[in-house]
Amino acid sequence: MSEYKRPTSEIEFKQNFAQKKPLMNPTEAAFESSKCLFCYDAPCITACPTGIDIPLFIKQINSGNLTGSAKTIYESNWLGNACGKICPTQELCEGACVFNHQDLPPIQIGRLQNFASSAAIKEEKKLFSPGTPNGRKVAIIGSGGAGIACACELRTMGYEVDIYEAKSKPSGLTLYGIAAYKITNQEVEDEINFLEKQMGLNFICDHPIENKTQLEKLEADYDAIFLGVGIGATARIGLPGEDKTNVVGAVEFIEELRLKHHHLTVPKKVVVIGGGNTAMDAASQSARMGAESVVLAYRRSKEDMGAYGFEYKLAISAGVESLFNAQPIKIIGNGKATGVQFIKTQVINGKLENIAGSEFILESDLVIKATGQAKQKHFLELIEGLELDNKKRIVVNESSFQCTNPKYFAGGDAVNGGAEVVNAAFDGKMAAQGIEQWLNR
Repeated sequence: MSEYKRPTSEIEFKQNFAQKKPLMNPTEAAFESSKCLFCYDAPCITACPTGIDIPLFIKQINSGNLTGSAKTIYESNWLGNACGKICPTQELCEGACVFNHQDLPPIQIGRLQNFASSAAIKEEKKLFSPGTPNGRKVAIIGSGGAGIACACELRTMGYEVDIYEAKSKPSGLTLYGIAAYKITNQEVEDEINFLEKQMGLNFICDHPIENKTQLEKLEADYDAIFLGVGIGATARIGLPGEDKTNVVGAVEFIEELRLKHHHLTVPKKVVVIGGGNTAMDAASQSARMGAESVVLAYRRSKEDMGAYGFEYKLAISAGVESLFNAQPIKIIGNGKATGVQFIKTQVINGKLENIAGSEFILESDLVIKATGQAKQKHFLELIEGLELDNKKRIVVNESSFQCTNPKYFAGGDAVNGGAEVVNAAFDGKMAAQGIEQWLNR
Protein backbone atom coordinates (compact mmCIF):
# COMPACT_ATOMS: atom_id res chain seq x y z
CA MET A 1 0.00 0.00 0.00
CA SER A 2 1.41 3.35 -1.04
CA GLU A 3 1.96 5.88 1.73
CA TYR A 4 1.84 8.80 -0.72
CA LYS A 5 -1.20 11.01 -1.13
CA ARG A 6 -2.18 12.32 -4.54
CA PRO A 7 -0.32 15.61 -5.11
CA THR A 8 -2.68 18.50 -5.81
CA SER A 9 -0.07 21.25 -6.16
CA GLU A 10 3.48 21.68 -7.43
CA ILE A 11 4.70 21.87 -3.83
CA GLU A 12 3.12 18.52 -3.00
CA PHE A 13 4.45 17.03 -6.23
CA LYS A 14 7.99 18.06 -5.32
CA GLN A 15 7.54 16.57 -1.85
CA ASN A 16 6.42 13.24 -3.29
CA PHE A 17 9.22 13.32 -5.85
CA ALA A 18 12.03 14.51 -3.57
CA GLN A 19 15.35 14.14 -5.37
CA LYS A 20 17.23 10.92 -4.70
CA LYS A 21 20.51 12.77 -5.17
CA PRO A 22 19.90 16.24 -3.73
CA LEU A 23 22.39 19.00 -4.41
CA MET A 24 25.21 19.06 -1.83
CA ASN A 25 25.99 22.21 0.10
CA PRO A 26 29.62 23.42 0.19
CA THR A 27 30.29 21.83 3.59
CA GLU A 28 29.03 18.43 2.42
CA ALA A 29 31.08 18.68 -0.77
CA ALA A 30 34.24 19.66 1.10
CA PHE A 31 33.87 16.74 3.51
CA GLU A 32 32.98 14.18 0.85
CA SER A 33 35.76 15.26 -1.52
CA SER A 34 38.32 14.98 1.29
CA LYS A 35 37.64 11.23 1.53
CA CYS A 36 38.95 10.35 -1.94
CA LEU A 37 42.18 8.32 -1.85
CA PHE A 38 43.23 9.40 -5.38
CA CYS A 39 43.98 5.76 -6.26
CA TYR A 40 46.86 5.29 -8.65
CA ASP A 41 44.77 3.04 -10.91
CA ALA A 42 41.44 4.85 -10.23
CA PRO A 43 38.95 2.04 -10.97
CA CYS A 44 36.17 4.66 -10.96
CA ILE A 45 37.55 6.15 -14.19
CA THR A 46 37.49 2.77 -15.92
CA ALA A 47 33.92 2.20 -14.73
CA CYS A 48 32.73 5.52 -16.20
CA PRO A 49 31.59 5.05 -19.83
CA THR A 50 32.87 8.54 -20.67
CA GLY A 51 36.16 8.12 -18.76
CA ILE A 52 35.89 11.26 -16.64
CA ASP A 53 39.05 11.88 -14.58
CA ILE A 54 37.13 11.46 -11.34
CA PRO A 55 40.02 11.79 -8.86
CA LEU A 56 41.06 15.03 -10.57
CA PHE A 57 37.65 16.69 -10.45
CA ILE A 58 37.20 15.60 -6.83
CA LYS A 59 40.60 17.04 -5.91
CA GLN A 60 39.68 20.27 -7.67
CA ILE A 61 36.49 20.49 -5.60
CA ASN A 62 38.45 19.92 -2.41
CA SER A 63 40.92 22.67 -3.32
CA GLY A 64 38.09 25.11 -4.04
CA ASN A 65 38.55 25.10 -7.81
CA LEU A 66 34.93 24.45 -8.80
CA THR A 67 35.32 25.95 -12.27
CA GLY A 68 38.28 23.70 -13.01
CA SER A 69 36.34 20.74 -11.67
CA ALA A 70 33.37 21.46 -13.93
CA LYS A 71 35.66 21.79 -16.93
CA THR A 72 37.30 18.44 -16.16
CA ILE A 73 33.84 16.86 -16.08
CA TYR A 74 32.57 18.46 -19.29
CA GLU A 75 35.76 17.73 -21.20
CA SER A 76 34.80 14.06 -21.01
CA ASN A 77 31.01 14.20 -20.76
CA TRP A 78 28.93 16.97 -22.35
CA LEU A 79 25.96 15.91 -20.18
CA GLY A 80 28.03 16.05 -17.02
CA ASN A 81 25.41 17.63 -14.80
CA ALA A 82 22.53 15.37 -15.81
CA CYS A 83 24.66 12.24 -15.62
CA GLY A 84 25.77 13.17 -12.11
CA LYS A 85 22.12 12.77 -11.11
CA ILE A 86 20.67 10.09 -13.35
CA CYS A 87 23.57 7.70 -13.88
CA PRO A 88 23.30 4.38 -12.05
CA THR A 89 26.44 5.34 -10.15
CA GLN A 90 25.97 2.39 -7.80
CA GLU A 91 26.66 0.14 -10.79
CA LEU A 92 29.33 2.33 -12.41
CA CYS A 93 31.85 4.69 -10.77
CA GLU A 94 30.67 4.35 -7.19
CA GLY A 95 30.32 0.61 -7.62
CA ALA A 96 34.01 0.49 -8.52
CA CYS A 97 35.17 2.68 -5.61
CA VAL A 98 37.82 0.92 -3.51
CA PHE A 99 35.93 1.75 -0.32
CA ASN A 100 33.45 -0.99 -1.28
CA HIS A 101 36.21 -3.51 -0.50
CA GLN A 102 36.76 -2.00 2.94
CA ASP A 103 33.16 -2.20 4.16
CA LEU A 104 32.86 1.57 3.84
CA PRO A 105 30.37 3.62 1.80
CA PRO A 106 31.80 4.61 -1.60
CA ILE A 107 32.59 8.24 -2.40
CA GLN A 108 29.40 9.98 -3.54
CA ILE A 109 30.87 10.66 -6.97
CA GLY A 110 27.56 11.45 -8.68
CA ARG A 111 26.59 14.11 -6.15
CA LEU A 112 30.07 15.65 -6.25
CA GLN A 113 29.88 15.75 -10.05
CA ASN A 114 26.50 17.43 -9.83
CA PHE A 115 27.81 19.91 -7.23
CA ALA A 116 30.66 21.16 -9.41
CA SER A 117 28.75 21.26 -12.69
CA SER A 118 25.70 22.91 -11.08
CA ALA A 119 27.91 25.70 -9.76
CA ALA A 120 29.27 26.37 -13.26
CA ILE A 121 25.77 26.40 -14.72
CA LYS A 122 24.36 28.69 -12.03
CA GLU A 123 27.25 31.15 -12.34
CA GLU A 124 27.28 30.88 -16.16
CA LYS A 125 31.00 30.13 -16.21
CA LYS A 126 32.54 30.26 -19.65
CA LEU A 127 34.22 26.86 -19.92
CA PHE A 128 34.32 26.32 -23.68
CA SER A 129 34.05 28.23 -26.94
CA PRO A 130 33.30 27.11 -30.49
CA GLY A 131 36.33 26.43 -32.65
CA THR A 132 37.36 28.54 -35.62
CA PRO A 133 34.71 28.03 -38.34
CA ASN A 134 35.90 25.43 -40.86
CA GLY A 135 33.15 26.00 -43.43
CA ARG A 136 31.51 22.60 -42.95
CA LYS A 137 28.01 21.76 -41.75
CA VAL A 138 26.62 18.72 -39.95
CA ALA A 139 22.96 17.87 -39.38
CA ILE A 140 22.00 16.06 -36.21
CA ILE A 141 18.67 14.24 -36.03
CA GLY A 142 17.55 13.98 -32.42
CA SER A 143 18.53 16.11 -29.44
CA GLY A 144 19.00 13.41 -26.83
CA GLY A 145 22.26 12.68 -25.06
CA ALA A 146 24.01 11.38 -28.18
CA GLY A 147 22.89 14.27 -30.38
CA ILE A 148 23.83 16.99 -27.90
CA ALA A 149 27.23 15.44 -27.18
CA CYS A 150 27.95 15.11 -30.89
CA ALA A 151 26.90 18.72 -31.51
CA CYS A 152 29.03 20.15 -28.70
CA GLU A 153 32.10 18.18 -29.75
CA LEU A 154 31.69 19.23 -33.39
CA ARG A 155 31.33 22.88 -32.37
CA THR A 156 34.72 22.76 -30.60
CA MET A 157 36.17 21.78 -34.00
CA GLY A 158 34.51 24.68 -35.83
CA TYR A 159 31.62 22.86 -37.50
CA GLU A 160 28.29 24.56 -38.06
CA VAL A 161 25.66 22.28 -36.53
CA ASP A 162 21.87 22.16 -36.81
CA ILE A 163 20.01 19.88 -34.40
CA TYR A 164 16.60 18.71 -35.63
CA GLU A 165 14.17 17.71 -32.87
CA ALA A 166 10.62 16.41 -33.29
CA LYS A 167 9.44 17.56 -29.85
CA SER A 168 8.96 21.12 -28.64
CA LYS A 169 12.02 21.04 -26.35
CA PRO A 170 15.45 19.44 -26.73
CA SER A 171 17.16 16.80 -24.58
CA GLY A 172 15.31 13.58 -25.37
CA LEU A 173 14.90 11.04 -22.58
CA THR A 174 16.68 13.25 -20.06
CA LEU A 175 13.63 15.51 -20.05
CA TYR A 176 10.90 13.17 -21.26
CA GLY A 177 11.87 9.69 -20.08
CA ILE A 178 13.64 9.86 -16.70
CA ALA A 179 11.77 9.48 -13.40
CA ALA A 180 10.99 12.85 -11.82
CA TYR A 181 12.69 11.94 -8.53
CA LYS A 182 16.01 11.53 -10.35
CA ILE A 183 16.22 14.94 -11.99
CA THR A 184 13.90 17.94 -12.28
CA ASN A 185 12.74 19.53 -15.52
CA GLN A 186 14.47 22.75 -14.49
CA GLU A 187 17.83 21.05 -14.03
CA VAL A 188 17.62 19.47 -17.47
CA GLU A 189 16.66 22.73 -19.14
CA ASP A 190 19.32 24.71 -17.28
CA GLU A 191 22.08 22.43 -18.56
CA ILE A 192 20.77 22.55 -22.13
CA ASN A 193 20.61 26.36 -21.98
CA PHE A 194 24.13 26.45 -20.56
CA LEU A 195 25.50 24.33 -23.41
CA GLU A 196 23.48 26.25 -25.99
CA LYS A 197 25.11 29.53 -24.87
CA GLN A 198 28.58 28.01 -24.48
CA MET A 199 28.70 26.32 -27.85
CA GLY A 200 26.21 28.27 -29.98
CA LEU A 201 23.97 25.26 -30.54
CA ASN A 202 21.15 25.68 -33.03
CA PHE A 203 18.08 23.64 -32.07
CA ILE A 204 15.33 23.32 -34.66
CA CYS A 205 12.46 21.97 -32.56
CA ASP A 206 9.00 20.80 -33.62
CA HIS A 207 10.69 19.62 -36.79
CA PRO A 208 10.51 15.84 -37.19
CA ILE A 209 12.54 14.25 -39.96
CA GLU A 210 10.27 11.48 -41.19
CA ASN A 211 10.36 11.07 -44.95
CA LYS A 212 12.77 10.46 -47.80
CA THR A 213 12.40 13.95 -49.26
CA GLN A 214 13.57 15.53 -46.00
CA LEU A 215 16.50 13.11 -45.79
CA GLU A 216 17.57 13.85 -49.35
CA LYS A 217 17.56 17.59 -48.59
CA LEU A 218 19.75 17.03 -45.52
CA GLU A 219 22.12 14.91 -47.59
CA ALA A 220 22.39 17.72 -50.13
CA ASP A 221 22.77 20.55 -47.60
CA TYR A 222 25.17 18.99 -45.07
CA ASP A 223 28.60 17.37 -45.18
CA ALA A 224 27.60 14.65 -42.72
CA ILE A 225 24.53 13.56 -40.75
CA PHE A 226 24.39 12.14 -37.23
CA LEU A 227 21.50 9.89 -36.23
CA GLY A 228 20.64 10.27 -32.56
CA VAL A 229 17.05 9.13 -32.97
CA GLY A 230 16.91 6.76 -30.00
CA ILE A 231 14.26 4.07 -29.97
CA GLY A 232 10.55 4.46 -30.46
CA ALA A 233 7.30 4.15 -28.56
CA THR A 234 6.44 1.21 -26.31
CA ALA A 235 6.20 -1.91 -28.44
CA ARG A 236 2.98 -3.85 -28.81
CA ILE A 237 3.06 -7.22 -27.07
CA GLY A 238 0.09 -8.80 -28.83
CA LEU A 239 -1.97 -9.12 -25.66
CA PRO A 240 -5.76 -9.38 -26.13
CA GLY A 241 -7.30 -6.18 -24.78
CA GLU A 242 -4.12 -4.19 -25.32
CA ASP A 243 -6.05 -1.45 -27.15
CA LYS A 244 -8.32 -0.56 -24.23
CA THR A 245 -8.38 3.12 -23.27
CA ASN A 246 -6.54 2.84 -19.95
CA VAL A 247 -3.67 0.66 -21.19
CA VAL A 248 -0.55 2.77 -21.77
CA GLY A 249 3.13 2.34 -22.48
CA ALA A 250 5.56 3.05 -19.65
CA VAL A 251 7.61 5.50 -21.73
CA GLU A 252 4.49 7.43 -22.68
CA PHE A 253 3.28 7.41 -19.06
CA ILE A 254 6.61 8.75 -17.78
CA GLU A 255 6.65 11.47 -20.46
CA GLU A 256 3.13 12.61 -19.62
CA LEU A 257 4.02 12.74 -15.93
CA ARG A 258 7.17 14.78 -16.60
CA LEU A 259 5.12 17.30 -18.57
CA LYS A 260 1.99 17.51 -16.40
CA HIS A 261 3.28 16.89 -12.86
CA HIS A 262 0.40 17.16 -10.35
CA HIS A 263 -2.10 17.84 -13.14
CA LEU A 264 -1.89 14.16 -14.13
CA THR A 265 -4.37 11.93 -12.28
CA VAL A 266 -3.31 8.35 -11.59
CA PRO A 267 -6.20 6.03 -10.60
CA LYS A 268 -6.41 3.86 -7.50
CA LYS A 269 -5.29 0.48 -8.86
CA VAL A 270 -2.29 0.23 -11.18
CA VAL A 271 -0.68 -2.85 -12.69
CA VAL A 272 2.76 -2.48 -14.28
CA ILE A 273 3.85 -5.31 -16.58
CA GLY A 274 7.62 -5.77 -16.91
CA GLY A 275 10.84 -6.30 -15.00
CA GLY A 276 13.28 -3.68 -16.30
CA ASN A 277 14.37 -0.31 -14.97
CA THR A 278 11.59 1.47 -16.86
CA ALA A 279 9.04 -0.76 -15.14
CA MET A 280 10.51 0.20 -11.78
CA ASP A 281 10.28 3.91 -12.63
CA ALA A 282 6.68 3.60 -13.82
CA ALA A 283 5.64 1.67 -10.72
CA SER A 284 7.46 3.93 -8.27
CA GLN A 285 6.06 7.06 -9.85
CA SER A 286 2.52 5.65 -9.84
CA ALA A 287 2.82 5.11 -6.09
CA ARG A 288 4.18 8.63 -5.60
CA MET A 289 1.21 9.99 -7.53
CA GLY A 290 -1.11 8.57 -4.88
CA ALA A 291 -2.27 5.27 -6.38
CA GLU A 292 -3.59 3.11 -3.54
CA SER A 293 -2.35 -0.13 -5.06
CA VAL A 294 0.55 -0.57 -7.49
CA VAL A 295 1.51 -4.09 -8.49
CA LEU A 296 4.65 -4.83 -10.48
CA ALA A 297 4.05 -8.06 -12.41
CA TYR A 298 6.86 -10.02 -14.06
CA ARG A 299 6.61 -13.33 -15.86
CA ARG A 300 9.86 -14.69 -14.44
CA SER A 301 11.49 -14.71 -11.00
CA LYS A 302 12.84 -11.74 -9.10
CA GLU A 303 16.39 -12.91 -9.84
CA ASP A 304 15.70 -12.86 -13.58
CA MET A 305 14.59 -9.21 -13.69
CA GLY A 306 16.62 -6.88 -15.85
CA ALA A 307 16.27 -4.00 -13.41
CA TYR A 308 19.08 -2.92 -11.11
CA GLY A 309 18.61 -4.11 -7.55
CA PHE A 310 18.60 -0.58 -6.18
CA GLU A 311 15.83 0.41 -8.60
CA TYR A 312 13.67 -2.47 -7.40
CA LYS A 313 14.28 -1.53 -3.75
CA LEU A 314 13.33 2.06 -4.55
CA ALA A 315 10.01 0.91 -6.01
CA ILE A 316 9.26 -1.34 -3.06
CA SER A 317 10.11 1.46 -0.62
CA ALA A 318 7.49 3.62 -2.36
CA GLY A 319 4.82 1.03 -1.56
CA VAL A 320 4.89 -1.02 -4.76
CA GLU A 321 3.93 -4.70 -4.47
CA SER A 322 5.64 -7.30 -6.65
CA LEU A 323 4.21 -10.35 -8.36
CA PHE A 324 6.65 -12.81 -9.90
CA ASN A 325 6.21 -15.83 -12.17
CA ALA A 326 3.01 -14.32 -13.55
CA GLN A 327 2.49 -14.23 -17.31
CA PRO A 328 -0.22 -11.81 -18.57
CA ILE A 329 -2.57 -13.55 -20.98
CA LYS A 330 -5.23 -10.89 -21.58
CA ILE A 331 -6.53 -7.54 -20.40
CA ILE A 332 -10.17 -7.74 -19.44
CA GLY A 333 -12.90 -5.11 -19.50
CA ASN A 334 -15.46 -3.61 -21.86
CA GLY A 335 -13.72 -0.75 -23.70
CA LYS A 336 -11.87 0.14 -20.53
CA ALA A 337 -9.55 -2.22 -18.69
CA THR A 338 -10.83 -3.47 -15.35
CA GLY A 339 -8.10 -6.02 -14.75
CA VAL A 340 -5.38 -8.26 -16.14
CA GLN A 341 -5.66 -12.03 -16.35
CA PHE A 342 -2.45 -13.84 -15.52
CA ILE A 343 -1.28 -17.42 -15.46
CA LYS A 344 1.41 -18.65 -13.11
CA THR A 345 4.70 -19.80 -14.59
CA GLN A 346 7.56 -22.08 -13.66
CA VAL A 347 10.91 -23.00 -15.17
CA ILE A 348 11.30 -26.62 -16.24
CA ASN A 349 14.60 -27.75 -17.75
CA GLY A 350 15.56 -24.11 -18.27
CA LYS A 351 12.36 -23.27 -20.14
CA LEU A 352 9.61 -20.99 -18.86
CA GLU A 353 6.26 -22.78 -18.90
CA ASN A 354 2.73 -21.87 -17.88
CA ILE A 355 1.08 -23.84 -15.09
CA ALA A 356 -2.21 -25.20 -16.40
CA GLY A 357 -5.28 -24.14 -14.46
CA SER A 358 -3.46 -21.42 -12.49
CA GLU A 359 -5.15 -18.42 -14.10
CA PHE A 360 -6.16 -15.50 -11.91
CA ILE A 361 -7.30 -11.90 -12.36
CA LEU A 362 -5.73 -8.78 -10.87
CA GLU A 363 -8.09 -5.81 -10.80
CA SER A 364 -6.73 -2.60 -12.33
CA ASP A 365 -7.83 0.90 -13.31
CA LEU A 366 -4.60 1.51 -15.25
CA VAL A 367 -2.34 -0.99 -16.99
CA ILE A 368 1.19 0.17 -17.80
CA LYS A 369 3.21 -1.86 -20.29
CA ALA A 370 6.94 -1.70 -19.57
CA THR A 371 7.83 -4.41 -22.04
CA GLY A 372 10.34 -2.68 -24.29
CA GLN A 373 10.27 -0.14 -27.08
CA ALA A 374 9.86 -0.57 -30.80
CA LYS A 375 12.87 0.33 -32.93
CA GLN A 376 12.82 3.11 -35.53
CA LYS A 377 12.82 0.53 -38.34
CA HIS A 378 10.39 2.34 -40.65
CA PHE A 379 12.35 5.60 -40.55
CA LEU A 380 15.80 4.02 -40.74
CA GLU A 381 14.85 1.96 -43.79
CA LEU A 382 14.31 5.22 -45.68
CA ILE A 383 18.07 5.80 -45.67
CA GLU A 384 19.85 4.25 -48.64
CA GLY A 385 22.52 1.72 -47.75
CA LEU A 386 21.95 1.89 -43.99
CA GLU A 387 22.47 -1.55 -42.50
CA LEU A 388 20.47 -2.73 -39.49
CA ASP A 389 21.21 -5.84 -37.46
CA ASN A 390 18.68 -8.57 -36.67
CA LYS A 391 17.39 -6.51 -33.73
CA LYS A 392 16.81 -3.45 -35.98
CA ARG A 393 19.73 -1.54 -34.45
CA ILE A 394 21.97 0.62 -36.64
CA VAL A 395 25.23 -1.09 -37.56
CA VAL A 396 28.22 1.22 -37.04
CA ASN A 397 31.99 1.04 -37.03
CA GLU A 398 32.95 0.45 -33.39
CA SER A 399 35.58 3.18 -33.28
CA SER A 400 34.23 5.90 -35.59
CA PHE A 401 30.47 5.25 -35.24
CA GLN A 402 30.17 5.60 -39.02
CA CYS A 403 27.25 3.79 -40.64
CA THR A 404 27.36 1.59 -43.73
CA ASN A 405 26.11 4.64 -45.64
CA PRO A 406 29.31 6.65 -45.08
CA LYS A 407 27.62 10.05 -44.92
CA TYR A 408 25.77 8.94 -41.79
CA PHE A 409 27.05 8.41 -38.26
CA ALA A 410 24.98 7.21 -35.33
CA GLY A 411 25.05 6.64 -31.59
CA GLY A 412 22.93 6.12 -28.51
CA ASP A 413 19.92 3.84 -28.15
CA ALA A 414 19.42 3.43 -31.91
CA VAL A 415 22.82 1.70 -31.95
CA ASN A 416 23.01 -0.03 -28.56
CA GLY A 417 19.32 -0.92 -28.29
CA GLY A 418 18.76 1.01 -25.07
CA ALA A 419 21.39 1.90 -22.48
CA GLU A 420 22.15 4.83 -20.16
CA VAL A 421 22.36 8.52 -21.06
CA VAL A 422 26.07 8.41 -20.23
CA ASN A 423 26.57 5.75 -22.92
CA ALA A 424 24.79 7.99 -25.42
CA ALA A 425 26.99 10.92 -24.42
CA PHE A 426 30.09 8.82 -25.09
CA ASP A 427 28.74 7.64 -28.47
CA GLY A 428 27.98 11.18 -29.60
CA LYS A 429 31.40 12.49 -28.66
CA MET A 430 33.19 9.64 -30.42
CA ALA A 431 30.97 9.98 -33.50
CA ALA A 432 31.94 13.66 -33.74
CA GLN A 433 35.57 12.64 -33.78
CA GLY A 434 34.74 10.03 -36.41
CA ILE A 435 33.09 12.72 -38.56
CA GLU A 436 36.17 14.91 -38.19
CA GLN A 437 38.46 12.09 -39.30
CA TRP A 438 36.25 11.12 -42.23
CA LEU A 439 35.84 14.64 -43.58
CA ASN A 440 39.56 15.29 -43.31
CA ARG A 441 40.77 11.94 -44.64
